[in-house]
Amino acid sequence: MQMTERHREYWQKNLRITGILLAVWFFVTFVVGYFARDLSFNFFGWPFSFWMGAQGALVVYVAIIWFYARYMNKLDQEYGVAEED
Repeated sequence: MQMTERHREYWQKNLRITGILLAVWFFVTFVVGYFARDLSFNFFGWPFSFWMGAQGALVVYVAIIWFYARYMNKLDQEYGVAEED
């Protein structure tokens, strides 16, 4: 099956947002976690390193999932490949 230009555009947008969100995930998981001890300030009454490890990363992960689902639903509708209810 040959991909049309419209399919390529859809796939490129999908790959672009996936790459961006993976970069955010990597940054929150490894970079902020690695340097959290050096960021010695209080955040909502707790040390930032504790907050980021216990709560912050989870909030960011849920936000990534929410944003990806919302973005892909709009993209699917734009390109006419949305699932029908």
